[in-house]
Amino acid sequence: MPSNHTEETAAPESGISHPAYCSIKPAPEPQFESDLSAGHLEAIITLRTKWVNGTTLHYYFFDRESDGRFRTMSDGSRRFMPWTTNKAEKDVVRAAFAKWKGLGIGLNFVEVDDRHDAEVRIGFERWDGYWSYLGREILEFGPNERTMNFGQNLAEVADGPDTALHEIGHTLGLPHEHQSPFAGIDWDEEAVYDALAGRPNFWSREKTYHNIIRKISPDEVQGSNWDRNSIMHYSFEEGLIDKPEELRNGLHPDPGLSQRDKTWIQSFYPPLEEEEAELKLFEPARLTIAQGEQVNLVIRPAASRSYTVQTFGNLDTVMVLFEEVDGEPVYLTADDDSAQDRNARITTRLLKGRTYVLRVRLYYRSAGGDCAVMLW
Repeated sequence: MPSNHTEETAAPESGISHPAYCSIKPAPEPQFESDLSAGHLEAIITLRTKWVNGTTLHYYFFDRESDGRFRTMSDGSRRFMPWTTNKAEKDVVRAAFAKWKGLGIGLNFVEVDDRHDAEVRIGFERWDGYWSYLGREILEFGPNERTMNFGQNLAEVADGPDTALHEIGHTLGLPHEHQSPFAGIDWDEEAVYDALAGRPNFWSREKTYHNIIRKISPDEVQGSNWDRNSIMHYSFEEGLIDKPEELRNGLHPDPGLSQRDKTWIQSFYPPLEEEEAELKLFEPARLTIAQGEQVNLVIRPAASRSYTVQTFGNLDTVMVLFEEVDGEPVYLTADDDSAQDRNARITTRLLKGRTYVLRVRLYYRSAGGDCAVMLW
C-alpha cells in the first residue's frame, strides 16, 4: 500500500489570537467554450460540484497508526502528525451528518470501516486547519488521501458542532457564503492578510485571497440574497471589514443551520419519492426533465457482459451509475458532458442478477429536438 507519509514544515506554536478558519481546497478551474450562452454557463456552474440526488455518501475515519504524515517543525525537528482521533471527536462529526440528513434531503450518509468503500475520508491532523474539497471534487482522490480535515479537536472547542456542519456543507457542494458577490463586503485587505498569517491559520496571501477576499460567481451562491447567518459563513473579528459600516465591529453568525441553509439544501436535494422505471435494452427513455432535475432508472441485466448507456439530443448532463448493495446505491462510475460537443456515455461490465441504478441530472437543454437515454 502506498505510504501516507509526506513532509511539510509546521508553523511554530504560540498564543491563539484569531479564529481557526476553514479553507476550501482549490481544484483546477473548468474550461468552458467561449461561445456558451449566459444561461448555459450559469447552469453548469451551479450544478458542476453537486451530487445527483439519491446519492449515498460513505464516510470513513482514518484508523491506522500509520495514517498521517511527518512534518518538519520550526526548530528543525521532525514530528509524525496522525490523522486519527478518539470516539468523542468522531461522534461530533457523526452528529453533524445526522443533522444534515435529518432535514429530509435525498442524500444518505453511511459510515464505513474500509477506506476503499468511502467517498469521504476524514482526517484529524492538528495544525493542518479545517478544510474540505467541494462536492464531487472528492472523487478525484485515492483511498489513502483525505478529502476533509479537522485541525483542532471538535469535542474540545465550543464551535466544534458548527465546524463539522460547515465542512460537510462543502462536501455537499456549498461554497463560502461570505464570498458571495451579494454580501457587499469591502475588506481591509491588508488587515485580513495579517490576521490570517498568524496562529492558528498561518495562511499565505494566496490562500487568504482564495478563501476570504475572492468573490465567487453569482451562479454558485444560494439565490440573489446574502445569508449572514449561513453555516457556510465565517465569524469575523473587529477591524477586518471596512464596509458596510455596521460590520466594522465584527460579524458573528448565529450558531447552527440557518433557515435558508435548510430551505436551499432541501430544494436542491429533495427526497426521492417516485418509483424508478426500468431502462430496458434498445428502448429509449425520454428525458422530459427541466434544468436541475433528474431521471432515475433501474437496470437489471439479463446477461453478464459489457453494456453502454448514453444520452441523445442537444443537452448537457451528468450521468451516474450505481449498483445496489444491501439496499444501498454504491457509486460505480459516471460521465459529465457539460460544455462539451458530445453526449454522456458510460461503457462498463454489468452482471446478471444484480440491480443497477442510473441517475441522469440535466444541466442544460438546447432548444429543439427530443432527448433520451438508451442502453445497449
